[in-house]
This record gives sequence, C-alpha cells and structure tokens, in this order.
Amino acid sequence: MSDDLYQRAILERAKAPAKRLENPGASVTVDNPLCGDRITLDVTMENGRIAAIGHQVRGCALCQASAAVIAATAVGQAPAEATAGRAALDSVLKGGIADSPWQELSIFAPVQRHKSRQDCVRLPFTALEQALTAAKP
Repeated sequence: MSDDLYQRAILERAKAPAKRLENPGASVTVDNPLCGDRITLDVTMENGRIAAIGHQVRGCALCQASAAVIAATAVGQAPAEATAGRAALDSVLKGGIADSPWQELSIFAPVQRHKSRQDCVRLPFTALEQALTAAKP
C-alpha cells in the first residue's frame, strides 16, 4: 500500500479513543466483505438530535479514522445534518472540498487516488445511516 495514503492526520485520527455506548438507542454492525473491515456503531438520540455516538472498528486505519471523524462531528446534529457527511466525503473523494461542519473529512483527500480503499472510508457512514434509521427519536 502506498505511503501517501496513510497521511499523519489519518493515522492520528485513527488512534482516537473509541468505545461503545452502554445503552444505545440503536446499534448496527456493518461489514465490508471485500477487505474485512467491520464497524459496530451505536447512537443515542435526544430531542431529534444525536446525543452520543459510540463505535468499535475492526479494520484498517482509514475505517477507524472515518468512524472517529463521525463521532467527533455528528454529536449534536439532526439526522439530516449527520447523513450529509457522506455527501461531503464523496466530494472530497472526487477532488472537491468538504463544507462545514465536515471539513475534517479533507484528511481523506489522498484516498481519491485509491478507488479500492474508498469503501473503507465510506463504511462508517453506512453504519451511521443505518443506526439513525433504527434509532428511537
């Protein structure tokens, strides 16, 4: 794998502490059968907004970093704001920019050149969308 893919910002974000929620409103597990990544994402809602996100990733640094960005950014957002993160990520992966509050997704710009690794970054967003669908308001 190319060294340019694992930039310092990605590796630092991948090292962010991660933990599961004790009593989540919803919890989903999503796998990427092509690479073996697996994420379990927990979400709790309050007053129509994300109150807490927990996660556990068994996967590469890209998947871990993506989950950490979600956990740091989506708390306090309404579901529509949180799921807009996928569009921001897709913009970055196509050479564009990510708008506020998702600017940190710009750390994934190097993944643009590695199509086979883009699903690793998208997997936590798939888990987030599924968890928000399943969550109790």
